[in-house]
Amino acid sequence: MTQALLFQTGPDGNYEPQNQTSVEGNDDQAFWGFAVMSAAEFGFPNPPPGDYQWLELAQAVFNRQAERWDTAHCDGGLRWQFNALNNGWMTKNSISNGCFFQLAARLARYTANDTYAYWANVTYDWMSSSPLMNADYSVFDSIGFTDTTCDTEAGQIQWTYNIGTMIAGCAYMYNYTQDTIWAQRLQGFLNHTQSVFFQAQYGGKTMVEYACEPLNTCNADQRSFKAYLARWLAAAIQLAPFTATQITPWLQTSALAAARVCTGSANDPSCGRKWYVPTNDGSQDVGNQLAAMSVVQSNLIYTVAPPYSAATGGNSTGDPGAGSGAPPPLPEVDRAPLTEADRAAAWFLTVLVMLAMVGFGWFLLSEKDLEDWYVARLHGEEIRHWIGLPNPLSLGLNQSTPPFLAATASGASELPTWRTLSLFFSTTLDRLVCTPRLRARRIIRRSGMQRVGR
Repeated sequence: MTQALLFQTGPDGNYEPQNQTSVEGNDDQAFWGFAVMSAAEFGFPNPPPGDYQWLELAQAVFNRQAERWDTAHCDGGLRWQFNALNNGWMTKNSISNGCFFQLAARLARYTANDTYAYWANVTYDWMSSSPLMNADYSVFDSIGFTDTTCDTEAGQIQWTYNIGTMIAGCAYMYNYTQDTIWAQRLQGFLNHTQSVFFQAQYGGKTMVEYACEPLNTCNADQRSFKAYLARWLAAAIQLAPFTATQITPWLQTSALAAARVCTGSANDPSCGRKWYVPTNDGSQDVGNQLAAMSVVQSNLIYTVAPPYSAATGGNSTGDPGAGSGAPPPLPEVDRAPLTEADRAAAWFLTVLVMLAMVGFGWFLLSEKDLEDWYVARLHGEEIRHWIGLPNPLSLGLNQSTPPFLAATASGASELPTWRTLSLFFSTTLDRLVCTPRLRARRIIRRSGMQRVGR
């Protein structure tokens, strides 16, 4: 486990490894932060001296994300992605910001450093004032934005893990501050969770991912979302004991329902996705397994100690400035030495490409054809010929019709195919890169003709 947690820390110990930076988002990075934060909170054996430590890694993730707080768009918040080339760069979503909120709250409680509590408050206040949250404690998924505008409405779909991370963050903040405002917010999220994710039509106490399970449309990520809500509900019981009477029946009923749809041998169970049906629905996925395992294990919450803090037994070493540093260097690429055959092939391909370019250029740049085409256009209504063809207007064509089409329409046989194609490509290229006035000036300048007409 230690090896797995340390393998992807990256050169600066902030979970931005070179092999993932092109696809990693703020939410992905935050879940690594949660993993090492849990290692610190539950007393998992510390890494050897000289390696990154659990608390230090969580602080590094926090520091990197705090640096990305974006007040230039939507007045704050984290983008979904931190790589500008990724889909989601122009999106701010609840899971990225909710995870940052939760991580700040957990660091505040563990370290008793109010800088983290400050950021938890900032993040919550921004989310609650944005379209991502409603006054009834709905937590929507995401909003888009541009350089000058920000969406005023979010999509109305809600997911278990979005509200789950808010529940956990509020529970940690309540435990740390004992402030009733966090108790009120926590209760608001729990009440909304009851109405949306423990609906009466599905039994009232059985968790359901209502946005995709009934329609069988859950993607690979969505299949695991219930696992996180179950885990964070269990944490809320420990951190805010007043929530136990509401949460415990949800976890117990959901665990029994999940176990009922896990079939197969004891050593190789296969769990269904829908817990509100009496039998396994036949779907098989690692997300199903993760969700079922999480909700069953969450019922053990009364048998384990609450998460440690530095004041209650936590002994992981931290570094408040962790995670920063120069951008990692590009990875070295091993290249085999060039052979004589490689050099010969390179010369052959180079000559081939150059010949192709010369041939294509000659094919396009038939100035005589181009001149005839534009001279005809410059004469306006005085058109009398069109590169040896009848008056184009008599063919039902207009003055902007390319010669290739004109030749086709006239049925002319005296215009060679190569010349017709040359006309088509040369005039098309010129029309793409030049304005009409510039094209005309080019023709007149090249040919020495006098300008006629407009």
